[in-house]
Amino acid sequence: VVYTVWTAIWVTWNIFIICFYLEVGGLSQDSELLTFSLSQHRSWWHEHWPGCLHEEVPAAGLGAPHGQALVSGAICALEPSSVEALHSGLQILIALLGFVCGCYVVSVFTEEEDSCLRK
Repeated sequence: VVYTVWTAIWVTWNIFIICFYLEVGGLSQDSELLTFSLSQHRSWWHEHWPGCLHEEVPAAGLGAPHGQALVSGAICALEPSSVEALHSGLQILIALLGFVCGCYVVSVFTEEEDSCLRK
C-alpha cells in the first residue's frame, strides 16, 4: 500500500517535471524553482548528454564542486528539455506498471484475508 501511494506521488512529480521543461502552464525553465537559487546548473542532461558539444566556463568565487563546470553555449542534437521530458515520461510508464502490480498484490492479499475470515 505504501508503494502504491509513493508511486502516485512519483507520477505527480514527473508530470510536474514534464510541464516544467516543456514550459506548460506558465512554468519557465529560467525560474529558480528547481534549484532554489543554490545552483546555476539547470539540467543534468544539458551538461552530460552525449550529443552535446560543451564550452565549459570556470565558476566565479569558490568554484564548482569537483567534476562539475558551468556549461555555456552547449550545442545539442536533441534539446535537453526534450530529453528531460522523455526521461520523466519513461519514469511515469515504469511507475504506472509498478502501480498496477502493487494494486494486484494488495488485492491478492486482501482476498486471502477475506477467505481466511470466512472459514
